[in-house]
This record gives sequence, C-alpha cells and structure tokens, in this order.
Amino acid sequence: MSHVNNEQALLDRIGVERFEDLLPSVPKNLLSPTIDIPSGKSELELSEDLEAYAAKDATYASFLGAGAYDHFIPQTVWELVKRGEFLTAYTPYQAEASQGTLTALFEYQTMVCELLSMDVANASMYDGATSLAEAAIMARRHFMEDLGLPAKRLLVPRSLHPHYKSTLAAYLKYLDVTIVEIPYDSKTGKLALKVLENELKDPSAFAFITGQPNFFGIIEDTDAIAEIRRKHRALQIAYVNNPISLGLLCAPGDYAADIAVSDGQALGLPLSYGGPYAGLFACKQEYVRRLPGRICGRTVDKNGKTGYTLTLQSREQHIRREKATSNIC
Repeated sequence: MSHVNNEQALLDRIGVERFEDLLPSVPKNLLSPTIDIPSGKSELELSEDLEAYAAKDATYASFLGAGAYDHFIPQTVWELVKRGEFLTAYTPYQAEASQGTLTALFEYQTMVCELLSMDVANASMYDGATSLAEAAIMARRHFMEDLGLPAKRLLVPRSLHPHYKSTLAAYLKYLDVTIVEIPYDSKTGKLALKVLENELKDPSAFAFITGQPNFFGIIEDTDAIAEIRRKHRALQIAYVNNPISLGLLCAPGDYAADIAVSDGQALGLPLSYGGPYAGLFACKQEYVRRLPGRICGRTVDKNGKTGYTLTLQSREQHIRREKATSNIC
C-alpha cells in the first residue's frame, strides 16, 4: 500500500478529510508561511560577505583573558607541523611506529628545559593550571616517600591566578593538604617574603609557589626568594605566568627553583574557546622519578641508528596503579 493510501486510511479512521483538519488551533498564515530565503552562495562569496561584516566591527585590545590572549603565529610554524617527518597515523603509545610524534615531543622537551633552565621536562600536561597542581602533588610525594617527612601545608601566593587556585584546591581536596595563602604587599604588589619565611618554619610545609611575574604583572624579587629557598627544605615551585617573559626575565632554574611550570598558550596556541593548551612542566634531575606524565627519550637501535621512545612511563596506563605518579598525559 502506498504512503498516500496509508495516510488516507488513517484520516478516514480518525474521521477527518485532511491532515490540516487536525490543526484547528494553528493560525492559517503559519500553516504555509512564506519565507523569503535568498538563493545560495558559493564558499568564496560567503567568505567575502563575512569578511565585510567583520570589517565593520570595532577592533580593540582585550585584556579580559587573564593570561589567555591571541598571539601571532608565524607561517613557518604551520609549514613545520605539516612536514612528513612529524606526521604519523599512530599514537605515541605505539612508540615503535610513531617516530615523527616522538621526535617532535623530544624537541619540545629540549626547548622547555632550555627555556626554564631546568634539567628535565615531560611531554607536557593539559595546561598551566594542571601543571601547577601536579607539581604540588609531586612535591608532596617527594617529601612523604623520599624524605619520610610530613607534608601537610602548601604555601600559595594570594596573587596567584584565581583559576589556578581553584584547580589546586580540587586536586588536593582529598590529600590532607592545607593550602596557606601568603599575602602580598599592598603598596608594591610583591609577595610578602617575611610572612613566607615565617610559614616555612613549619616542618610540615612541603612546598611554596612563586609566580614570576605574578598575576598583577609585578616582577618578584627572585634573588631574595632564592635565598629563602636555600634555608628551608620545602621545594620551590616556580610558575611562569608568560613563558615569553623569559626573553627578559631570569629563568626558574637560575634562581634555585626545584620545579618550574607554565602555560604554552602564549607561545602561539589559538584561543579556541578555552583550549586545548599545553602545560609546560620541568624539574631538577633529582626529582625525575617523581615527574608525572610522559617523557620521550632518544636512543639508538641495534644498527646504531638514532631512534626515539617513551621512557619513565609513570602513568597508570603503563605501570601498576600504586606506582603511578599521575593519570595525566
């Protein structure tokens, strides 16, 4: 039986002549509205129209991103990432088949070490906030498991990015850690170093975080902070608010920081409605066994040919849960 016959049989059974008779409450002009839809355009014509509309908008510098802004990306970057040496259909978990990905990650790690003046870097975290939270957990684990010391208090500057504070609180919520805020000087905006030093006298303080520059854009006194670090066991976690600033400012490794983290968005990642970004994470050699995430290493095969592979794979996917340092990649 045809569709038309099926419909008519239903209408006859219901007791109406037409489908429209079932819609008495709908206004007549809405049953068959006349919509003035212009004819379609080609992709080129549509692009030109959108560009014309966009040109009418006022252009201004937005400072509402709290560290996330548009940055110039040189055309050479796009050309490099499309090169065959780095393209692969495999994931980095299949190390024997993804030399392009591993090569790129190894070069990235090398650059991060040079940028932050640190000994070793991982193959990145999700973003700067998760890098900072994982750094705090890493410092806590070092204190408790390597040194056998209590690790109850984390010292955090009040001038830290509020989103980073929220991430820290979420990560440490069930780890029996108290987050202690260190105030800033109301006149200079700098970290109150006397308060910091006094709080570090507590033996359960396992780490303190410093921002350079801080969230207000103020340059901290890294020499004075380094002197404080030398007097206490607590590890210093240095957060670099903008890695481009290291073109002028002293790198964390040069002012005695133990762990250094940052966010890679400023290096040219598009905003993309909030991500994905890249969390820079590096530390001194002595803490490498506690480093979360993945590390790519360079080696040679049996023929002496250079090759790259994942090493120190301390994620839950690669190691027993009780041995894992993190489930983040």
